[in-house]
Amino acid sequence: MSKMIQLELPFEEEMSTFDATMIAEGVVQAESQEQYIQAWQVLIDTGMAYQLQGWFHRTADALIENGHCTPRKEQTNNQPYSC
Repeated sequence: MSKMIQLELPFEEEMSTFDATMIAEGVVQAESQEQYIQAWQVLIDTGMAYQLQGWFHRTADALIENGHCTPRKEQTNNQPYSC
């Protein structure tokens, strides 16, 4: 018998880079303007915006310059949170 319990974390489920790419390209319709911006922020934060074709890089830079997104933050580890 295990004494471990599983608690739900208070964090929203993160958007995958695949979903973010599909929204950014317009293959999948964003549910809101906020979700569209969130998709681009995911691509920026993961670095995918700079690994895909040039249009992604240019669009990401324009969104950052216009204040819709923030530049990529340097991460010290690959885990968003730890226990």
